[in-house]
Amino acid sequence: MRIVSVGHALFALTLIALGIVGFARSDFSAIWQPVPKGVPAREILVFLCAFICLACGIGLLTQRAAALAARVLLAYLLLWLLVFKLPVIVRAPTVEVSYESCGETAVIVAGAWVLYAWFAADWDRQRLAFAIGDPGVRIARVLYGLSLIAFGLSHLAYVKETATLVPGWLPGHVAWAYLTGCTYLAAGLAVLTGVWARLAAALSALQMGLFTLLVWVPIVTAGSTDASQWSETVLSWTLTAAAWVVADSYRGMPRLALARR
Repeated sequence: MRIVSVGHALFALTLIALGIVGFARSDFSAIWQPVPKGVPAREILVFLCAFICLACGIGLLTQRAAALAARVLLAYLLLWLLVFKLPVIVRAPTVEVSYESCGETAVIVAGAWVLYAWFAADWDRQRLAFAIGDPGVRIARVLYGLSLIAFGLSHLAYVKETATLVPGWLPGHVAWAYLTGCTYLAAGLAVLTGVWARLAAALSALQMGLFTLLVWVPIVTAGSTDASQWSETVLSWTLTAAAWVVADSYRGMPRLALARR
């Protein structure tokens, strides 16, 4: 099929890679974590998540299956967000990392929702018109904007932890932690209000990509055997791919537009 955008291709290929890794490791890939040990049928759920990633990734690259793949992926991610992520906020509403974790899943949901809005079939137009086309893209952008705010607050709430991740060759580690936190907040507000939203979406996706390339890739290529660092690298890459899809949804809008179309 014709690839709709670079973000579309990157997101689909990332899902395929996550599915393969999930099957190979017999464990949840980073985008599904954390999953409590006591969850019923946890082992079956591991392979279901891997299958969803693999099948939907392949489907998104196939003309006949793209609409179904986007629909299934969005439904599964939304269910995951409601069952595993939102309850964490309910249990710990004053702990910022709860919102960051929820935001990570919400960014991936936003990317999937944009693709669903693009690829919707007649079945979707007849039954779920509110979730496709421009209305669906607007919902995705709201989720993305809220997620960016959660990321920004997390950077500011955990300045020390964020500063330790800044590459050693950069001066002013704490200043970078504050700067990236503030840029996330600014981008989130821009996306939510529609003021310079296209520019904000593109720059926030770029920032996530730079985190992946400058922070996590050097760590794992240096020979790290820390599973958590590999997990963060995979998650950062997935967030970049999903953010790129959302940024692609602004194509045709002026970069410095002051209102949402």
